Amino acid sequence: MERIELLEAALDSLPDGLAVLGRGGETVCWNQAAEAITGFAAIDLLGRPAPEALKPLLDGAPAAETAAEDMGGVGRWRMLQLRHKLGHAAPVIGLELTLRDGLGSRIGRAVLFHPAERLDALPHGEAGDSRVVAASQQELEEQLRQKFEDFLDGGSPFGVLWIGVDQASELRRTHGAGACEAMLAKVEHALQQGLRPVDEMGRWGTDEFLVIAHERTEEMLAAHARTLAGLARTADFRWWGDRVQLTVSIGVSQAERGESGSAGVQTLAQLLQRAQEGMEASIHAGGNCITPPPGGKTCLPSSALSSYSEQ
Repeated sequence: MERIELLEAALDSLPDGLAVLGRGGETVCWNQAAEAITGFAAIDLLGRPAPEALKPLLDGAPAAETAAEDMGGVGRWRMLQLRHKLGHAAPVIGLELTLRDGLGSRIGRAVLFHPAERLDALPHGEAGDSRVVAASQQELEEQLRQKFEDFLDGGSPFGVLWIGVDQASELRRTHGAGACEAMLAKVEHALQQGLRPVDEMGRWGTDEFLVIAHERTEEMLAAHARTLAGLARTADFRWWGDRVQLTVSIGVSQAERGESGSAGVQTLAQLLQRAQEGMEASIHAGGNCITPPPGGKTCLPSSALSSYSEQ
């Protein structure tokens, strides 16, 4: 009896939710973290059929399976769309393990899971003390989360363009924040000329913009990025009589759908991280470049960028 109590205490001390299911799929263990994450108490589940809200987890449904990271070489993590007992969405990252006896026969399975938010802290540029940038980031983040949730539910594909202005850092250093903000306003106005009615754009960092573009393929998204890069080069910015030639570095990241209808990226954070890495690769290549996601490492030179007059 003491061993059982020790085991129960150990399972309840886990920070992750844990569900242990028997050979017939019945729930035989449901720890305290699982209760906190889903709102369902052990008494609601033990020995009973899974409620509809938890079926993606307890029935092993392949909802939103991803190319998730391998944690210690055991199993594969996947995104699961659950419903909290109170009715609101409760997306989790889950890992399923097959349980076998000493002879290798399957006797059940265990599922570890934790809130998706733990792995979904969205990367963005520094806002500094700018309330305008911070407000823009908050608004865009809400739109991104909604669009990504819709995408996981079978909605339209989309991609993001992370845009850094190549001259911003130097101009801020030599002429101050006022000059830089004036320049960024010019760039923003130029970029807006190339947006579609369904696109969203805003400040995503002190010297950076983010565009949410509803393109169906990575190639279409890259073409859209080339158009915007060309438009940025047409921005006529002058400071104290000197004309500053403006260019941008863009990272491209497309949300893709897998063969089974699942998302091709693990989380929204990964989608943005690919765009951020692409933007940084473009800067390191000298600026005035577009870098696709991993698998397309080529940074397009300025001669390959379409200017507004060429569209």
